[in-house]
Amino acid sequence: MRTTRTSAAAALLLAALTACGPTTDTDTDAKSTDPIPTAPTPAAPAPKSSAVSDDEATQEPSTAAKTTAKLPEMVGKGLQSAQDEAQAVGFYHLTSHDALGRGRNQILDRSWKVCSQTPTPGTHSTDTKIDFGTVKLEETCPAGGEQGEPEKAGSTMPNFVGKSVKVARQALDASTSITVDDVSGQDRMVLLESNWQVCSTDPAAGAKLDGQPVTIGAVKFGESC
Repeated sequence: MRTTRTSAAAALLLAALTACGPTTDTDTDAKSTDPIPTAPTPAAPAPKSSAVSDDEATQEPSTAAKTTAKLPEMVGKGLQSAQDEAQAVGFYHLTSHDALGRGRNQILDRSWKVCSQTPTPGTHSTDTKIDFGTVKLEETCPAGGEQGEPEKAGSTMPNFVGKSVKVARQALDASTSITVDDVSGQDRMVLLESNWQVCSTDPAAGAKLDGQPVTIGAVKFGESC
C-alpha cells in the first residue's frame, strides 16, 4: 500500500536526522569547570629596621652655645655712656645702685658716674647681670669702697648713724611707726629722705626692737649733726 511506504520512508528520514544532530563536547565542559588562574599577590615590603647605629644612640642632643663678649672697663665713665657701651657689645641685663649707700635712684643716668662695676672687665656670658656702683657727677667715689646699705633689722636696733633716712626706713620692719625730725634747729620738713643723714635714733643702736615707734634725728648730707 502507498500509505505504508510513506510511513517507512518518514521513519528512515527521522533516524538519519537524529544520527547527524549535535553531540555534547565533553572536553569543553571539563575545561570550563577548572578554576581560573589568578595573578600572584605581590609580597609586602619588609618593615624598616628601628635599630639605630651605636653613634646615633650615644650622640647627645646639640645645645646652642652661650654667647660671650668682652666687657670693657667702665669705671670713671658717665653712667649713660657705660650703659650704651655695654649694650653695644651685647650686654643688656644692666642695673645700677648708689655707691654711697644712700639708696638713691639713678633717674637721670647722665647725672651719675661709675665708681665700680660687677663683674670686673673681661669676657663674660652676655646674659650676665652688669651692676654699676655710681655717685652723682659732683660727688667723689668712696675711697674705702662702697658704703653698703644696712641689712634688715631684726630684734635689735641697727646703727643707722651716717646712713640715709631712706635706707634706715627700708631696713626697719614695714609695720614700724617712724618719725623723722630735723635736728639742725631749722625745723625743716624731711621730704626727700635719701638727701638726709641719720644723726640719732630712739631706741638707740643695740636696743631691743619689739614693735615700739622709732624716732630718727637727721640733717641734710653735708651738714653737721
